[in-house]
Amino acid sequence: MDKVVKSANVQAEQIIEWGESQKIETCFDRAERLKPCPIGVSGACCKVCHMGPCRFVGSNAEEDARGVCGATLPTVASRNLVRMAVAGAAAHSDHARDMAFTLLSVANGETKDFRITDVKKLYKVAGILQIEFEGRPVNDVARDVAVKLIEDFGRQKGELNYIRRAPKKTQERWRKWGIVPRGVDREITEAMHRTHIGVDHEPDNLLLSCLRVSLADGWGGSMISTDITDILFGTPMPVKAEASFGIFKEDEVNLVVHGHEPSLAEIIVDVVNEPDMIAYARTKGAKGINLGGMCCTANEILMRHGIPTAGGFTNQELAIMTGLVDAITVDVQCIMPALTELSKKFHTKVITTSHKAKIQGAMHIEYDEHRAKDIARQIVRTAIDNYSNRKQEGSYISDKFPVIAGFSQEYIEYMQGGRWRASFRPLNDAIMAGRIRGVVGLAGCDNPRVPSQGLHRFLAIELIKNDVLIVSTGCGSAACGTAGFLTPEMALENAGPGLREVCEAIGIPPILHLGSCVDNSRILTIATAMAEEGGLSDEIGGMPAVGIAPEWMSEKAIAIGCYFAASGVPVIFGGESPVEASREVTKIMTEGWFEKFRGALHFEPDPEMILSLALDYIDKARETLKLKKYEPGKFGAERVLMDMASRRDLERAAKPHIGIY
Repeated sequence: MDKVVKSANVQAEQIIEWGESQKIETCFDRAERLKPCPIGVSGACCKVCHMGPCRFVGSNAEEDARGVCGATLPTVASRNLVRMAVAGAAAHSDHARDMAFTLLSVANGETKDFRITDVKKLYKVAGILQIEFEGRPVNDVARDVAVKLIEDFGRQKGELNYIRRAPKKTQERWRKWGIVPRGVDREITEAMHRTHIGVDHEPDNLLLSCLRVSLADGWGGSMISTDITDILFGTPMPVKAEASFGIFKEDEVNLVVHGHEPSLAEIIVDVVNEPDMIAYARTKGAKGINLGGMCCTANEILMRHGIPTAGGFTNQELAIMTGLVDAITVDVQCIMPALTELSKKFHTKVITTSHKAKIQGAMHIEYDEHRAKDIARQIVRTAIDNYSNRKQEGSYISDKFPVIAGFSQEYIEYMQGGRWRASFRPLNDAIMAGRIRGVVGLAGCDNPRVPSQGLHRFLAIELIKNDVLIVSTGCGSAACGTAGFLTPEMALENAGPGLREVCEAIGIPPILHLGSCVDNSRILTIATAMAEEGGLSDEIGGMPAVGIAPEWMSEKAIAIGCYFAASGVPVIFGGESPVEASREVTKIMTEGWFEKFRGALHFEPDPEMILSLALDYIDKARETLKLKKYEPGKFGAERVLMDMASRRDLERAAKPHIGIY
């Protein structure tokens, strides 16, 4: 019998095999044992009241079949999807709310451990919000920005502030179909009300609500979080780092930060480098303190500080199984509660830090932004004290891969023209000329129900071979990083001739790591900048661009997919469709949304079909825009791409007394 591969990550597979030999259970074993409910997986189960659950099976699985209250299958499937998007939007937006209040606390001088790091980004956001900033104290501007963004959560009427950032034509589509969000919490509450028994039963209307609450995440919560994180901790620029389980060191204290909120992790980055902490670690026999990341907290500190990452969602148990992790600190979202039971077999301390997210069996050290460094020191000392308790068992892995990360909208503009000529003109020109066929956002979770990270890796290689530039976020970025895909050399080895030429000229990888899952909002602002640059579509819809989440598993992914679809991007999710039971709902999300917004949401389990569908969308968009037909290696005599050195020479000639940003 052929061996079943559970992870496409060779190092992860080694740890899984070692765990099996030790009879240690992981998410991969549970995924194999616990089969999905065949009714619920297709959206054919309603449990919003106590007359049910109503299951649409057998002769009751027709489109016009009805539950006890009379709700049809399309209504039930639509409601289920809306509720997933609501939970996803709530998760990202609650994260953003905390960031907004942290910014306000900094502006008011209520916390001594944080400061405004990127004043330029603060002024940019102030300008978008129509807040005067010239000649004013930085903290006064920051206070006004924080207050105005906090208003976006509770606003009852009007529109989110950041709606004005979208292309005018995109905004017009939203207003025409009534999906412009008012306030984040307003949309979350209304969407939940709509899905209560006896309220909204019209599938198209329910799905428009799904788009509106998702837009409140993408152009509200997530975008707010990204901007505030940049303001407080710095807008990312490319950094070198490392990825995979080989980041852990046998002779140092290994502390992992895991989850999604960056504030505490930022302070821990400072604390592990304090001389007193390093000296304390040495008193315990360790040579130093090694900080690593997991999931999106990893992406946050990797993007800004080059802190190495052990990977994404499905790697969290495996990190503990190396036997080298002395403590893992977790906050919110995508934390497996299985960590605490697993940690008993090793020596790892699992530390929860959020009042919203406690786990039985974990140590709790609650984070408070007003005492951030004191709490960080307590966590680091806990890890140091546990170093001497390491046991001999564990699956030691030494392999690790280089990573180049840290690509923000601001840096992507700069890298194409430098300080004085920053723009998206070179990228647009490369797409128009056919050097770059199109752009794909490769994002989403990794999932133990498939060979984990395998779909990400397959699509990454195949897309860049086809001259498609990839922008990645979240666990999609982690999957690429732990495969060794996030380096410029990757372009030379695997990219198509046109994409390779562009990557060589600018000096970038063919896969641009944009950050955590909230940083999908960076893709929205990049797409907007490309539309405003001209030469392609005058809105986000219609561009040769596609979003793909091949191994999605969380409700956040549904919200992300829906806000991209509403913004005009066709989106393809891997795996079975959560609305597959209803042909009507499927048609609305594909054909209906494409007609209204030029975006769509597909579910496709076959990776070859995902690739084919993505390339088909890209090629049809090129044809509609009357761009040069894509032909590998045939670019004509368009303008010559300038490399970064040439651009810097131009800048020095123009402004010899000013350095490069």
